[in-house]
Amino acid sequence: MRLTVNGRELLEAGDGLSVATLVERLTEARRGVAVAVNGTVVPRSTWDQARLADGDAVEVLTAAQGG
Repeated sequence: MRLTVNGRELLEAGDGLSVATLVERLTEARRGVAVAVNGTVVPRSTWDQARLADGDAVEVLTAAQGG
């Protein structure tokens, strides 16, 4: 399955990958993380059920503190 994650093509994603599993692979934190698939925000409460499909464009955003 091919995904685009944060503008980069990711080829080694297994079929039926959940948003939750993708987030776990990309970052250690779940707090302060937001995910959009094909331009639509995926609520955190549905990450385990939300499945990614071939060709999906995923944005994983992490909140950062700073000044």
